[in-house]
Amino acid sequence: MKISKKIGFIGAGAMAEALIKGLIKSELFKSNQIYISDIREERLKDLKERYALETTTDNQEIVERVDYLILAVKPKIIPIVLDKVGKNISKSQKLFSIAAGINTMMIEKHLREKVSVIRLMPNTPALIGEGAIAYCLGAFAQDEDKNLVNQIFETVGMVLEVEEELMDAVTGLSGSGPAYIYLIIEALSDAGVNVGLNRNDALSLALQTIIGSAKMVLQSENHPGQLKDMVTSPGGTTITGLKILEREGVRSALYQAVEAATIKSKELRGEK
Repeated sequence: MKISKKIGFIGAGAMAEALIKGLIKSELFKSNQIYISDIREERLKDLKERYALETTTDNQEIVERVDYLILAVKPKIIPIVLDKVGKNISKSQKLFSIAAGINTMMIEKHLREKVSVIRLMPNTPALIGEGAIAYCLGAFAQDEDKNLVNQIFETVGMVLEVEEELMDAVTGLSGSGPAYIYLIIEALSDAGVNVGLNRNDALSLALQTIIGSAKMVLQSENHPGQLKDMVTSPGGTTITGLKILEREGVRSALYQAVEAATIKSKELRGEK
């Protein structure tokens, strides 16, 4: 379903481009409905040539021309941007933020009107349309805004609503999670080389094993623990390997990694 409104991005980083690609590919928006601003003129020139977008170095121009505004700059830049344009964002507009750690209350303090603010936490697989995107609504957002969030952000992955107090946990799990998975892929590949496989074969087998296993969880009605048990024969190779993983604390390490990243997300915002 096409949207007739105009959408604008402040910030022209990789995540903004991923969203632009998704919006155009899905035909939700046409190129001439999408505006983007950034201080890097070369970056804007590149995006204009690639996607035929409307570009500018003036954030205020974006605010004046769009119905939906996406803040896609680094978290430390958000207060600077909003100090300049926040007073001109009207309650008829929708304001989305994908800046990690910046809560909706912090954004609302910079706005003159009661604007619908939606905070989102996408992860890097959104760059290939396979992201995990969690969101929460600000104080003045409406239930109808949920449909809009789904429409826009499902173009780059799965969308899930959570309470704002859980957004740090989302950062610890799915925000940082790709790095955990890359480490596991690398370790499995190295382990394959260690037992005699060549590097390319080991990496291919590790990748497809993880992709296939994830799809099994998604497509079956079984709990991951049940699927694990289906692979595990009495006295066999898999239970022998699982015994080592449990002994070496792999499960515990993942618990601790997610918890530590969650705590760090709060600390970066000045909370304990």
